[in-house]
Amino acid sequence: MYVCSCFGITEQQVKQHADDGRCTPRQIASACKAGTDCGSCVKRIQSLLGRGTGWATRTAPEPAGDPAAPVVLVRDGAPQPEVSGARPLPPGVRAA
Repeated sequence: MYVCSCFGITEQQVKQHADDGRCTPRQIASACKAGTDCGSCVKRIQSLLGRGTGWATRTAPEPAGDPAAPVVLVRDGAPQPEVSGARPLPPGVRAA
């Protein structure tokens, strides 16, 4: 079944990239471009990678000049503990 119609990427291809060590949507995108055009497949890619919906929701804008500032994740309206090694999303990218 196709995951990304824009680039013709299948579920099997995404799973193979994940098996090869690419464990984030961004790493999958770097490997095969899936999720880089219209973005409608990003939620499906997250699902295939075992990520649930509702996690990476920003609660405050990133402070200017400090790209290492922690991102506060919210689930069901409650702030979640900081995830070690988590990086903020780039400007213009919206998480599921």
